[in-house]
Amino acid sequence: MATAADTLAQNLSFANFSKATELKKRLWFTIGALIVFRLCSFVPLPGIDPQALSQLFNQTSGGMLDFFNMFSGGALERMSIIALGIMPYITASIVVQLMGSIYEPWKALKKEGESGRKKLNQYTRFGTVVLTIFQGYSIAVGLEAWGSGNGIAAVIDPGWFFRISTIITLLGGTLFLMWLGEQITSRGIGNGISLIIMAGIVAQIPRALGGLFEQGRTGAVSAGFIITIIVLGLAVVAFICLMERAQRRIPIQYPKRQVGNRMFQGDSSHLPLKLNTPGVIPPILASSLLLMPLTFAQFMGQSGGPDWLLTITTALQHGAPLYMLLYAGGIIFFSFFYTAIVFNPEETAENLKKQGGFVPGIRPGEKTAQYLDHVLTRITVIGAAYLTLVCLMPEFLISQMAVPFYLGGTSLLIVVNVTMDTVAQIQGHMLAHQYEGLIKKAKLRGGRR
Repeated sequence: MATAADTLAQNLSFANFSKATELKKRLWFTIGALIVFRLCSFVPLPGIDPQALSQLFNQTSGGMLDFFNMFSGGALERMSIIALGIMPYITASIVVQLMGSIYEPWKALKKEGESGRKKLNQYTRFGTVVLTIFQGYSIAVGLEAWGSGNGIAAVIDPGWFFRISTIITLLGGTLFLMWLGEQITSRGIGNGISLIIMAGIVAQIPRALGGLFEQGRTGAVSAGFIITIIVLGLAVVAFICLMERAQRRIPIQYPKRQVGNRMFQGDSSHLPLKLNTPGVIPPILASSLLLMPLTFAQFMGQSGGPDWLLTITTALQHGAPLYMLLYAGGIIFFSFFYTAIVFNPEETAENLKKQGGFVPGIRPGEKTAQYLDHVLTRITVIGAAYLTLVCLMPEFLISQMAVPFYLGGTSLLIVVNVTMDTVAQIQGHMLAHQYEGLIKKAKLRGGRR
């Protein structure tokens, strides 16, 4: 006999979407907020020459500018008021999260619950402001010097007025995006920050695909090559979906317990450990560290730098053996490092012991912590290999077959992960709406009786 949950799951479809008024309001709010984000990406900074900027940006490709431009939805290429995107907030969030696992006062805040979380969020916002001011000043100074060796000036009237106005404008744009992301999270559907990043990436995909189809029209690439790339992309997306849902379930047993005069039977549950615990953080950190020296080398090379800078630029280009090796090593290292930060086997084992739970065949306490650490290490090896494969394969295609950069592994990981999380939240809202309908019907029937 099917349970009520099974019946709801069977009836859960988009046919009931029109009845979910609250869900529709949340979806429309999310769509409207993302449209505002895209419109802001076309508002340029004051004092910028767009034609000179476009020319300079095309000359400096393959560095960190391309990487950040992908996450900002092309706003950095146009040097708009949200050119920095949401990256300062993400960087500050990662730093605060890392410090929350290392710095004792912040570790204590994490254990305080909601009040501690609010304080850590304040530290994240303060860190976002500091990083945005620093990056805004660096961008202003870099724009003034950018292209000086080629006689191209991206800034119409350089000076302190331009620098201060750039810092204030970029700070306002980043804080606005941070606020917009929080509004999407509370009043819309999905994680607002993640959706903003995904919207920026998705906005670049049509242009990238258009460039690929244009190459096919002109005969630069064959039709078979284009079909192969599309099929390969769909296969990678399916593979990402499979691996992101994969998890190791560790059985947890709870003994019988007595509450008052009542005896409760023992219960069984499981502890899910995701195959890819760190998510997309390892590829982002590894790419940032690798592309930073490459970008500096390109800027200095344009200003007449030494010859050894050309060697660095060549060795760290996309698809170069050294770049691929360092990129793979960085992904593997950050996979283990970030997993150790976000999951503490000792703390988990202690919590299970306090709740009376235990892993069958494993002693509670230290033995359970050792067992969890052993299992987590083994699945992290598979997760790190999966991330490395997904990220390196597009890098090889980008360098060897001229596949657009925006179809890289990191962008695919972000888009697929955010889409899966958003769809899960939509299904959750629809399921809650179904339950509300059943409860109302039950009350009406009960009243008639």
